[in-house]
Amino acid sequence: MTEQKYDRRAFMEYFAAAGLGSTLLPGVLWAQVAAGAEITAATVKCAEEIAGLSFDDDEREMMVAGLRTNEARIRALHEVELANGESPALTFNPLPPGKSIPLEPRPVSRPGARIRAVPRNLEELAFASVAELGALLRARRITSTQLTGMYLARIRRLDPSLHSVITLTEERALAQARVADAEITRGRYRGPLHGIPWGAKDLLAVRGYRTTWGAGPYREQTIDEDATVVQRLDAAGAVLLAKLSLGELAQGDVWFGGMTRNPWKLDQGSSGSSAGPAAATAAGLVAFAIGSETLGSISSPVTRVGATGLRPTYGRVPKTGAMALSWTMDKLGPICRTAEDCALVLEAISGADGLDASAIAPPFISNPRLRASGVRVGYFKAAFDVPEIDPANRERTLHGTKTFDDAALEVLRGLGVALIPVEIPQLAYDSMRIILTAEAAAAFDALTRSNRDELLVQQTRNDWANTFRVARFIPAVDYINANRLRARAIAAWDELFTHVDVVVTPTAVAGFPQLVATNLTGHPAVILPHGFRADGTPVSLTFLGSLFGEARLLTVAGAYQRSTDFHLRHPPI
Repeated sequence: MTEQKYDRRAFMEYFAAAGLGSTLLPGVLWAQVAAGAEITAATVKCAEEIAGLSFDDDEREMMVAGLRTNEARIRALHEVELANGESPALTFNPLPPGKSIPLEPRPVSRPGARIRAVPRNLEELAFASVAELGALLRARRITSTQLTGMYLARIRRLDPSLHSVITLTEERALAQARVADAEITRGRYRGPLHGIPWGAKDLLAVRGYRTTWGAGPYREQTIDEDATVVQRLDAAGAVLLAKLSLGELAQGDVWFGGMTRNPWKLDQGSSGSSAGPAAATAAGLVAFAIGSETLGSISSPVTRVGATGLRPTYGRVPKTGAMALSWTMDKLGPICRTAEDCALVLEAISGADGLDASAIAPPFISNPRLRASGVRVGYFKAAFDVPEIDPANRERTLHGTKTFDDAALEVLRGLGVALIPVEIPQLAYDSMRIILTAEAAAAFDALTRSNRDELLVQQTRNDWANTFRVARFIPAVDYINANRLRARAIAAWDELFTHVDVVVTPTAVAGFPQLVATNLTGHPAVILPHGFRADGTPVSLTFLGSLFGEARLLTVAGAYQRSTDFHLRHPPI
């Protein structure tokens, strides 16, 4: 970074011209120091204004020596290169004090999927579920090589319109498919994912291929390892077709190669940041994909494209080998066609790996014996009661999504579910978002300090380049206190889930903070389509589960899905 000289008068003139008066003048202490200022009682006084503090002259003089010591420590820290994958020594645990991970049921054999007829045109299987494809593969009605070739052909034909693929892993895929076919022929069947083609969000490391994080500064980056999730899907016999797009550094649907499109409406983005995994799954380019969520990155794109997404409990799936954005909020999960498929994938990728300290759960085991009528299901009555015509919920009003929300409750009642009205715990969730931005700024500290953030495509006020800069001025004390408030939120949601096992809610209602809240507390969610707007684009419903309660969560979501057909509709791309 080029050396700059601090000019107090220039700062004063700048802020005066901006109409900010003296209230922000001249900024935060460390900004002044970075610009070459010496720490004095006067610079401390200026820094107080943004920090919202007030000291007297004696206190300021006393602080100077300690601040100069901290300055030296921070400069020394900046000399140490920290890789994105190096996590802090502090580890977030979503379980409240005294709670333990619920015991998983013993493995129960699930009924096999119905074996459908193999169509003459193999592309008619492009939208088949993982369960259906797995049954065909096991029965040797089709081969993995055939499926892999079919999906690769669709990618070549359709992805130029979608922009969902960053890197094809064709050579790897064809080799895996041949191995899968040989094993299945010999009677060595690894399970329901054996021979199934899938796609990885391009924040998962795959040896021998680029891992770009969707961002220009990293577009040629290679990481000499396979992420734990990739290793586990390899072990399950799944076939990796492609590294799929994400909005740069896991925000939005714009990456260095363009904007990933919604296959239902090609003039619209697929939302993000799991833009590629959602679009490719919905468009039938892969049988399933792995996405990630920190604050809506599975929920938002699967809503936009009509896929089914599972955000597992924080700590259920290891993040080893995945790009870190927020060490205490990042979660990896499957994007599929059905809730049943999500369960099959979660069984393959879950469980602690001994490398990610935040992965604390044993492998997930689904329970086919569970019935939705035996699960305590709550619903956020206030969210469902928002009127059809409501200026505060313009999106919901314009497209009539309340009609679909109300119809979903009737479907659940028809399944024998006794819906229990519940209220969302009221806390200052938005204030806790500084946890994410502070951690993200730390994860990409070197990018900001080197000015390589200028290489990012997105440069508006709400994009990462600016957010990382702003986050550097979050006081450490406030970051810690936000986490203390987070502990209160965890306790409040734990109390809610003593009364119910699952909560159903509209995915997005203005002013209703379930998405922010549950990403902070680490609760799992299934997001699935439950209707289509007049313009043909899908809308979604969200089911929330208790911590490590995916078995009941997926049971209810799956029962709802089997009683509707929204997930069976496909875009006309």
